[in-house]
Amino acid sequence: MIENRRNALAITIVIIFGSILFYIGTDGFHAFTAESARTYELIKNKPTFPSVTLQDSRERTYTFDSFAEGKFVFLTFMYTSCTTVCPQLEMNMANVYKMIPQKYIGEDIVFLSISFDPERDNPETLTKYRTYFGSDGETWRMARVKNKTELDTLLNKLGVVVIPDGNGNFTHNTAFYLIGKQGHLLEVLDFTKTDEAANTVNKILIEAGE
Repeated sequence: MIENRRNALAITIVIIFGSILFYIGTDGFHAFTAESARTYELIKNKPTFPSVTLQDSRERTYTFDSFAEGKFVFLTFMYTSCTTVCPQLEMNMANVYKMIPQKYIGEDIVFLSISFDPERDNPETLTKYRTYFGSDGETWRMARVKNKTELDTLLNKLGVVVIPDGNGNFTHNTAFYLIGKQGHLLEVLDFTKTDEAANTVNKILIEAGE
């Protein structure tokens, strides 16, 4: 009987100690994986969108700041040769776009898909690609950042991991990003949960208009 109690006490101590270590290691149970840890840190730190120059599907060149113009920006990162997650990412983005009341589109929020494969994703390629998803090229633009240093800085700032496989494809993480009117990151949203993403954006838009 005494031995059973000792064993139970030992097990309890191990569980408590393990839980404490897990709590510390996951920053209060927030970070269960490397990706969730990265997302948690991004939302907590709310980094400012760096100064980058975009070239869009209509061959226009401008800074991100001039495109945003004090608006919210709903953002994705992709490359047009992707045959796995990117098409679904952009299709889901199109669904979110449709769920935002028209009165906000172009006035309070704009949409932007940035390619991290600028060598292949030129304006002509981006023009063709955007037609697959209903992007109008204006309130939802597809663009590239031609300057490698600017692109690398942007990806690093927003925690976007892009690893070339040597065969023209990339391994990369995928999410929706919402940039605030002051140019800082507000939300990193699960791209598979379009209703949830749209509800979050609509709530922010409503609160901003109050």
